[in-house]
Amino acid sequence: MKSNGRIVIAGTHSGVGKTTITLGIMGALIKRRMDIKPFKVGPDYIDPQFHRRVTGNPSRNLDSYLLEESMIKYLFNKNCAVEDMAIIEGVMGLYDGLGTNKDQGSTAHISKILKSPVILIIDGGGMSSSAAAMVLGYKQYDEDVDLKGVIINNLSGEKHYKILQEAIERDTGIRCIGYLKKTESIELKSRHLGLIPCMEVPEIDERLAEIIAMVEETIDLDALISFTSKAEKLQNINEIQINYKSDVAIGYAYDEAFNFYYEDNLDILRQMGADLIPFSPLRDKSLPENIHGIYLGGGFPEVFSKELENNHQIREEILSRAQIGMPIYGECGGFMYLTEDIKNLDGDIHKMVGIFNVHSEMTNKLQRFGYVEVEPEADCRLFQNTGKIKAHEFHRSIVQNMKEHYIYQVSKVKDGRTQKRWNCGLEKNNCLGAYPHIHFYSNIAVPKAFIEKCEIYKNLHQKI
Repeated sequence: MKSNGRIVIAGTHSGVGKTTITLGIMGALIKRRMDIKPFKVGPDYIDPQFHRRVTGNPSRNLDSYLLEESMIKYLFNKNCAVEDMAIIEGVMGLYDGLGTNKDQGSTAHISKILKSPVILIIDGGGMSSSAAAMVLGYKQYDEDVDLKGVIINNLSGEKHYKILQEAIERDTGIRCIGYLKKTESIELKSRHLGLIPCMEVPEIDERLAEIIAMVEETIDLDALISFTSKAEKLQNINEIQINYKSDVAIGYAYDEAFNFYYEDNLDILRQMGADLIPFSPLRDKSLPENIHGIYLGGGFPEVFSKELENNHQIREEILSRAQIGMPIYGECGGFMYLTEDIKNLDGDIHKMVGIFNVHSEMTNKLQRFGYVEVEPEADCRLFQNTGKIKAHEFHRSIVQNMKEHYIYQVSKVKDGRTQKRWNCGLEKNNCLGAYPHIHFYSNIAVPKAFIEKCEIYKNLHQKI
């Protein structure tokens, strides 16, 4: 299998309009009846939800810290057929990666791994010829990056665009393929961990329609399509064999409170034979029938803590399943849900599942942010013998009264080296909760260990 056209949409910095313009481009190409396969660089969970809303296809993360280059090529090719066009949204600025290493975790690095042309988005507000100096710097910083075109955001109109276009094309040789006018009505709102997820935005379809219309009006989509078709064919793609099959059923939380999942994590669980059944801790009064494990992804339980508390039926059922040994894995927000309660910034405290005898508390600043390396303790049951695991943390909450036994040793990673170390994660019976988010393809032993525990639970309870 090989992919057809592909393009990376990069930015000079965070907040330059990458997501807005990427969504507009995706939507405009969908209107042309093109099958768009979306991807997101880095460990982001929210932007891929918007990608899916626009394209109808799941969006997958490409992260060159969490994943080896061969795995990135494999996953990209696996999810992008001959007839597809891949639109890859970047992360932060084009060269921003792990610490100051531009070739690990950055958009530029992904573009080179996938031999993909790049469109650079710049903020043209308040500039004329200086825009050319900016683009020239991005072009010359790494000549191996195939910078094909520029889109200029935040302009007053066509006259302003023509001034910047003349300077950029004359002095850099990079083609400008359009612009977006400064329009507050199309801005996607943010909160403490990034954009507000699309399922929480009631007017999302109207907002997206306006963005798509603006892109169609002022961006040269034909030029962009021509760039995608010039991407080099990927070579030396190794197939990853998953030689493990089971027939367990796993319930995974999916609603407004819990929706942070790498799509590839769900894929590999299915590939290993798991039947994944979504459920809502907000609305469902009971767990799905005949499940053998529970996966609680991250999200915003603090935003919906009152509603989660009020649904005491499912909280009590999850607690009772944990007490009889059902494998349960909670990441970040899912971990918070497994604690006794959540204390919000306003001082309100709401009861959660209560598997772990600790308390979650929101703070007004980031507690952990960045790539980490996780080393499960030798007595870790759920992820036994998996070895070290690459992961990412991003949260403002803390867990108080940690008197229970930590199950993880976590190291901060910067410029490819582990630095500061701390303890994290709790385990009781076969329930494990921790802050780090794990990409299962970074260590296939992790999903395999989870499914094996689910299989043991299934076999044990079939005999009862």
